Amino acid sequence: MPSPLVYQGATELRHLGVIRARGADAATFLQGQLTNDVLTQSPTQARLAGFCSAKGRLQASFWVLRPAADELLLICAADVLAATLKRLTMFVLRAKCKLDDASAALPLLGIVGAAVMPAGATAWQVDADTPLGRTLRLPDAAGQPRCVVIGAPGAAAAALPPLPLDTWRWLDLHAGIALIEAATVDQFVPQMLNYEVVGGVDFKKGCYPGQEVVARSQYRGTIKRRMFLFDCAAEVRSGAELFDPRDAAQPAGLVANAAPRPDGGGASVLAEVKLAVIDAAGGAAALRLGSADGPVLTLRELPYPVPREAVEVP
Repeated sequence: MPSPLVYQGATELRHLGVIRARGADAATFLQGQLTNDVLTQSPTQARLAGFCSAKGRLQASFWVLRPAADELLLICAADVLAATLKRLTMFVLRAKCKLDDASAALPLLGIVGAAVMPAGATAWQVDADTPLGRTLRLPDAAGQPRCVVIGAPGAAAAALPPLPLDTWRWLDLHAGIALIEAATVDQFVPQMLNYEVVGGVDFKKGCYPGQEVVARSQYRGTIKRRMFLFDCAAEVRSGAELFDPRDAAQPAGLVANAAPRPDGGGASVLAEVKLAVIDAAGGAAALRLGSADGPVLTLRELPYPVPREAVEVP
């Protein structure tokens, strides 16, 4: 594996976009739409949140910032932005909230290994006064500190060492926080992607679309599938199915996100799989990509423990 120094640099995050919500009711409106609490969110905090269908399936995922009491920014995958913006707008009705695509006005710059955030900054902290502007500190990945500058000046990337976008995406996988892309819309209940483990679900905040399904899955212990990190020697795309050769009649999992390994050794993968496959002796090594005789997936460690049984909610 390459030295960590290889991962230092900056890249324009063209695979992401920004939905902006403004107005006196912006926070109240989004409180009733997202899986996490935004009403108590301060300008110095960011939060992970999902946007679900009535059946509790994720339509989009966001990094949520709240620069002001009446303004919120929702960072999501660019290929789901238009459909998500349209769907959210349908629910605004009489609320004093205006939603728009702010991707062009607020370009995103990802920085790895550079000291942009103040010393001591923690994951999901937001600082509006860094040299490059409003900066979100993300969880570390593969031992590397990372941040995103929102609305970075055009010359900012040129002033820093270049980093391939695929390397940024690979580091995202190693942080263990999945991103809903077009290929995976309506495929996962939040717990299938470990969202309640990484702080993306608030079970006390009140109603939102799909809330009853999400809560029932948690309380009744019906979560039979979880997300894990794998390596594969082949090229992998999000939405690809995984199979267990011992039961090849139906898929055993689904790829949420994938990115080429920086060392050229295939791809790393975040995939939702049946817990029974992972828990079975040798089961993880048996998983195959695309078919029962496809390329093998090798289980790797996430930066947090993955629950293997029902989680008690206080």
